[in-house]
Amino acid sequence: MHRRGHLIRAWGRKIGRRMCLFDVADVSQHHGTSRSCGPHPATLFGSTFWRLMYDLIGDIHGHADKLKKLLRALGYAERDGVYTHPERKVIFVGDFIDRGPSNREVIQIARRMTENGALAVMGNHEFNALAYATPDPQTPGAFLRPHSEKNTKQHGAFLAQFAAHPAERQECLSWFTSLPMFLELEGIRVVHACWHQAWIAELAPRLGEGHTLTPELLQTGSRPGHADYRAIETILKGPEIALPDNAHFHDKDGTRRKEVRVKWWLNDDQTKFEDLVLGPPAAKQAAAEFDAPALPFAPYPPDATPVFVGHYWLTGKPAPLTANVACLDYSVARNGPLVAYRWHGERVLDARNMVAA
Repeated sequence: MHRRGHLIRAWGRKIGRRMCLFDVADVSQHHGTSRSCGPHPATLFGSTFWRLMYDLIGDIHGHADKLKKLLRALGYAERDGVYTHPERKVIFVGDFIDRGPSNREVIQIARRMTENGALAVMGNHEFNALAYATPDPQTPGAFLRPHSEKNTKQHGAFLAQFAAHPAERQECLSWFTSLPMFLELEGIRVVHACWHQAWIAELAPRLGEGHTLTPELLQTGSRPGHADYRAIETILKGPEIALPDNAHFHDKDGTRRKEVRVKWWLNDDQTKFEDLVLGPPAAKQAAAEFDAPALPFAPYPPDATPVFVGHYWLTGKPAPLTANVACLDYSVARNGPLVAYRWHGERVLDARNMVAA
């Protein structure tokens, strides 16, 4: 065993350093702790093997200082303008832009990293940016995302910071089109808001190479009432259900809402309606007046592959939502931390692997 482990480690060094290597003898000797990568060794039938190890980073929203601080805390160093790690790889869960003061710098950092091996998925703010910039072929003079006061305000930081750099903005939008809608890798899944298996299966055959958004899906996904709109809204924003009896609440931006987002990972039939709701206190208060409805989708199975999301503006001490679901959005745009999860190959997610900066 010991000799075989040496052979595999040598092979790993030869093909590159973007992996973590485990030796069963090392693991037992160090009481379940890998010397190179943390407390969750990856083993296959009791033998040694290697697997890419990921650091998954939540919604950044134009906060470059916090991104750089988090990358340094994770052990990444900047070399030739690119943050890299000798053994690990970053995956961004989307929402790079809007709200914060450094949209351009965030894009520069993330884009350079993805051009050098990092991965990323599209967030709803990247989708919105593309729709905001794309003329509606069915309505001359209009855009797929209307230039309303609400939409322009939400997108205002991005627009202002790129106003003097139109060519750079076009390059940025082009990069957004290269971001996959979701990732399914060995051992983990990544999507911005909800791993809804039925909608993902519906969209997948019509997505572009690498599960990227096509111009056709950008159009149909921007039209309320179209099935593609519902699918993309669910994947990028999370599933919603209507409040009964025309009840409503106002969200964090003051917008009147008649639907509430729900916790698609819960599997308890006895959960109260307000406990199903994912949103501000006003949404929970609106739901508290009613019995919990039957959900129009199957909750994420507790034995399914671990999935990482962002989007939900959580607060408090970072921790996984369940044993196989983790949200990495802890409200960075409202003075919250930027959060990452250091994944070591485990199937049961561990709060000790959450890192905040």
